[in-house]
Amino acid sequence: MRKITRILLATTCITGLATPALAQDNAPADAEAGAGSSGSIVVTGSRINRPNSTAAAPITSVTNDAIRAQAAVNIEEVLNRIPQISPDSQQNYSDSDGRQRIKLRNLGFERTLVLVDGKRVGTMNGIDANMIPTSLIKRVDVLTGGASAVYGSDAVAGVVNFIMDDDFEGIQLNGNYNFYLHKNKRTLISDVASQYGFDQPARGTAIDGGRSDISLTFGKKLFDGRFHISGYVNYREAALVPFSARETAGCQLTETVKDGPLTCTTSTYTPNGYISPRFGAANGNQYVNNPDGSRSLVPYGDALAANPYDGYSFQREDKRWNAGGFTSFELSDAAELYGSAMWFRDRSANPYPARVLSSTSYGDGNTPYTVNCNNPLMSASQAQAICGSEAGTNALVPIELRYRFNNANQIEDVYLNKGLRATAGVRGQFAQGWSYDVGGVYARNRMDMTWGRPDFGRVNNALNVVSVNGQLQCASGTADGCLPFDAFSANSTTNNQALFDYLTTGGFGTSTTINTLYDAVATVQGDLGTYGIQSPWAEQGVAIALGAEFRQDKLKSYADDVWRKYMGGSNSDLSQHVWEGNVEVQVPIVEHKPFADLLQFNGAYRLSKYSSNPDTFSTWKAEAIWSPISDITFRGSINKAQRAPTVVEAYQGSNISYDRINVAYNDICAPTVTYTTGANGQQVPVYGAPTASREVCAATGLADSLYGSPTLVCPTDVGCTVRRGGYTVNPETAYTKTFGVVLKPSFLPGLVISADRFMIDLNDSIGYNDYDYFSNGCLQTGSEFFCSAFVRNADGTLSSNPSTNPTSGFIRGGTTNYYKSKSHGWDFQGQYSTGLGKYGTLALDFAGSLTTLAGGQDSPILAKYNCAGYYGGPCGQLIPKWTHSLRATYTTEDRFFNASLNWRYVGSLTNVSNSGDPALGWKPGSERETFYRLGAQNYFDLALTFRVDAAYSFRISANNILDRRPPLLPNSYGYGLSRSNTLSARYDSLGRQIAVGATVNF
Repeated sequence: MRKITRILLATTCITGLATPALAQDNAPADAEAGAGSSGSIVVTGSRINRPNSTAAAPITSVTNDAIRAQAAVNIEEVLNRIPQISPDSQQNYSDSDGRQRIKLRNLGFERTLVLVDGKRVGTMNGIDANMIPTSLIKRVDVLTGGASAVYGSDAVAGVVNFIMDDDFEGIQLNGNYNFYLHKNKRTLISDVASQYGFDQPARGTAIDGGRSDISLTFGKKLFDGRFHISGYVNYREAALVPFSARETAGCQLTETVKDGPLTCTTSTYTPNGYISPRFGAANGNQYVNNPDGSRSLVPYGDALAANPYDGYSFQREDKRWNAGGFTSFELSDAAELYGSAMWFRDRSANPYPARVLSSTSYGDGNTPYTVNCNNPLMSASQAQAICGSEAGTNALVPIELRYRFNNANQIEDVYLNKGLRATAGVRGQFAQGWSYDVGGVYARNRMDMTWGRPDFGRVNNALNVVSVNGQLQCASGTADGCLPFDAFSANSTTNNQALFDYLTTGGFGTSTTINTLYDAVATVQGDLGTYGIQSPWAEQGVAIALGAEFRQDKLKSYADDVWRKYMGGSNSDLSQHVWEGNVEVQVPIVEHKPFADLLQFNGAYRLSKYSSNPDTFSTWKAEAIWSPISDITFRGSINKAQRAPTVVEAYQGSNISYDRINVAYNDICAPTVTYTTGANGQQVPVYGAPTASREVCAATGLADSLYGSPTLVCPTDVGCTVRRGGYTVNPETAYTKTFGVVLKPSFLPGLVISADRFMIDLNDSIGYNDYDYFSNGCLQTGSEFFCSAFVRNADGTLSSNPSTNPTSGFIRGGTTNYYKSKSHGWDFQGQYSTGLGKYGTLALDFAGSLTTLAGGQDSPILAKYNCAGYYGGPCGQLIPKWTHSLRATYTTEDRFFNASLNWRYVGSLTNVSNSGDPALGWKPGSERETFYRLGAQNYFDLALTFRVDAAYSFRISANNILDRRPPLLPNSYGYGLSRSNTLSARYDSLGRQIAVGATVNF
């Protein structure tokens, strides 16, 4: 009785650790296995599930063996080593939200579709790929290029598919533990940081960052194998690694002028206490309490500053539980029930110093703290500086202060992510050569973010201190637990945990976001060859698949009163759904003929109707495969792919709100205004010519008679008006092309090589642009694209009362479709395996990516740019031109011992200041002489595996075995998500990693 093969991703033959997806041998045994045997290696790039089909698009695969050799605890570590992946460290860096999303070709997380066993993981806003247990992954397939005609929205840059071990039998215990073993040495940063007195890590070997991962898997087959059930439980834990643990992060290195002296970023949040009077003669002066404890004020300077990043971390503290299961029950050839469930709970936290924050952090930032001028904690000299003539009185005067508590526990920002993903369906065969699969996905991810600060009112209460019978207490009394805050002594011991607990009571708030996906998919596929519909030169007939899909995304967000008090915002409940239908064909034209061992055409078409858009949208693909002989295969694919706006983007685009523009803005068609002083001292306006031409102003809808009229000048008290929203956001459209060749020479068995050109051209990208984007664009081009954003009143003005929901008198802005992004390059893959007789086997696996174009054009008035090999400016971190991974694996004949050496290469990056390209921000004289290039980096990983017997195996590995430090550069926070004086998502920031693991089968 045949079991129906599930639809997965793309044809590949997996024998090594990281392999290219290439043509399979068309052997009868493979055909039988592909049709239904458990553990089939046949996967397809379509909804047509035909054995032995050949992939028309390049795919890179990472096997379970490679994942175990790496001893990865979370999925991002696996993915960051794939050349096509733009690396990130979302699970780790200090201010992340604890989730992991995946980004192909640096085109954004939202343009990469993530699947588990061919079905969506969840909503684009709610994906957390770390819910996938690494120990249970059979393989990760990465497909380059568009696949929207097959899978729907979001498959623009490509698809990442996790194939799980859902056919397991028995009981297996799998565990990994890894840690960092790094030797701290003195660096340039150490020299600079020591000038500020910042603490530095001790020289010598640091052992830290321990992470554990343990999983239990169990499975059983019953009723002659027709019923299968399996489950797993997985626990992970990661220890905190602060910046202070590495010599590369002793401070945040800065360089204020090109090629100038290096300095450290400093902070006023010092345990000495920062004070700036807002009253009297000393108003605005900056002081700190004298570190000698004398209760006197000394001028603030770098020598008395704090390190603002000493509370940040390389690796967040994290605890995660994953659990789930898979089941299937084959009732007959015509009906097999199947289902799965995946659940997770993840708590990650990062500690920050206990501090009283600046008053500018609250409300509109314009309300300072206040202190009573007879506060017994102030010395006479302090009172004089802070209160001036009011010193010694009970008057309350404004003050700005900041204080770090050394005698209180650090506070945490906490992200609690919880989720459930469930699938269910029925599949089977019917008629002759036909099969069906009707199923769905339910996914719900909830993220709770808790963050706190001292309560503004309680800080004021604690600053207003009086003496009652010789005892210091708050002037407001002790009913609410108020304790005096000694802000006027350095490192005051009374500023302790009890005081900080009082200050933060009512200061911690929680924001919650819930993302929910409902996805129902029905597919019917058949082999039309059974009806004689096939090419006369082919052995197989035309295959067809017909599909229908309903998908709904929901997002609900809310927050408690404390969060809203300090962070603002509003609750939301958003929803968007889509109805889709698709058809796909696979047409073998010639098979096993002279000069055409295979000639085949594949095509697909999908129609989509979104609830957020009145229009209907289509995507398609066309593919061709030609093998003149079995040793050589040429392949090509062209796709029209789309990404629909997320529910958030659709809401931001359509929701209308009004606001006043900064009063510094002036209508480009109004006269320029300068002021002179009149005879009585009044300001007299002097009008000049408008900045825009008559032709440009006509394009904004302005009557020629009003050109340059003073009535157009924005009101000086409130400014002009902006309307944000009111747009229908269309799906982004990308045309993706791949062309390549696969070589599998029969004279050298075991060798497979491929080279593929990819070109991803994204149009109408979705993004946010405010009024100034359209105003400046209109001024420079006069094009309708920009100038249509001006919606004038009948008198030509751009000012209306926002509270009246005006229909004219504003400039538009908001989330909409605007311009283009591109990613072009080459992917190279290779695999070679050879037997060594009684000495075992040797396998080589290679994957490399050459990026020739990474950039685009952000608006019609800006030049096209190419960021391949550059960082900074419009490029952020971006990607090197060349990256690769080469793994050599030796296995003994009895498979008792396996040794694998991996070479990871990350190409060099150059600062845009030295690019010579004006489109990247270069201009004459901008070239740097220092810190303009990050050299190529080479990392080597070694993994040893011992298969003691069929029930037990042990492994030990060392990643970055040479303990290479990352390249350093100043101002790293200016380059996107850079951390700790490098582009840390791309480099091994923590040094050598040692890992051990074991697998026990019962």
